[in-house]
Amino acid sequence: MRRARRWSELLDDRGSAALEFIVVGLLLLVPITYLVVALGQIQGQSLGVQAGARVIARAVATAPDAATASERAHRELASIAAEYELDPGLIAIDLACAPAGVACPSAGATVTVTVSTRVALPLVPPVFGADRAASVPVEARATQKVSRFWSGR
Repeated sequence: MRRARRWSELLDDRGSAALEFIVVGLLLLVPITYLVVALGQIQGQSLGVQAGARVIARAVATAPDAATASERAHRELASIAAEYELDPGLIAIDLACAPAGVACPSAGATVTVTVSTRVALPLVPPVFGADRAASVPVEARATQKVSRFWSGR
């Protein structure tokens, strides 16, 4: 016949703290650590994209002519990519001027620069394109007004 257990025997949890710590550590600590690392990389890349859009828009808007604007934009992009560790092969830049149909830059125009890239999640192996599928798109847009006294010489 079975012996009835006392409540004190059922509630006795001596020796289970280490096991609970390991289980909780594996179930909570590892995913939270991965999330912090992934969000840190995404934040760093988004700051780089934002800085790139802002700096390129300013460089184009203050350039004395279109050739210098293009040179400045490429130089600033290379600088931002190196500083924020952006992959230059993944960066896409879209430059638009308003009103439509005007040359970029031109007097009184509004320059809008959109910079976008993809941030690969950490620890995703480059097998069967998994690293490309497990990436987060990041985009930033900056607008700068060209001086109405711009000469374009």
